[in-house]
Amino acid sequence: MVTAGDFRNGVTFEMDDSVFQIIEFQHVKPGKGAAFVRTKIRNVLTGAVVERTFNPSDKYPTAYIERKDMQYLYSDGDLYYFMDNETYENIPINASILGDNFKFIKENTDVKVLSFKGNVFGVEPPNFVELEVTKTEPGVRGDTAPNVTKPAILETGAEIRVPIFINEGDRIRIDTRTSEYMERA
Repeated sequence: MVTAGDFRNGVTFEMDDSVFQIIEFQHVKPGKGAAFVRTKIRNVLTGAVVERTFNPSDKYPTAYIERKDMQYLYSDGDLYYFMDNETYENIPINASILGDNFKFIKENTDVKVLSFKGNVFGVEPPNFVELEVTKTEPGVRGDTAPNVTKPAILETGAEIRVPIFINEGDRIRIDTRTSEYMERA
């Protein structure tokens, strides 16, 4: 059991015959009245995101999410194929289940496939990936203003903003959680 007062980002719990994951939470203690927990939760089975407030003493059963290490193999239209690293079984997953941060994943990359009672509801990429810049404009010589960025297209087709000193062919490290450039690799 988890109480609403113990909510943290990423916590999963069962409520109303469904499974929810905390995306954001905020403990609110108004000057008048009782404290409450304001949350943004995602139904892991349908993907719907709702905002809801809870009494800090509310209790809910913890939902145990299975995180299985798998390797991304290839895509075929709207289906993406993953191989179980233990049984070597191939599993197709629909593109609608993959998150926005999947655009940084190239073939043969290890990821975590998330499931609840056998139903796959998400794919968690590694926190950091190294990719090659395939297309970007050259930096303007003499432009020394701080925090100047330019668009760059990576080998997976994803587009992010990078500092002006990054050139085509450079390998860079990206944080997949925030979709931001971290450093040169």
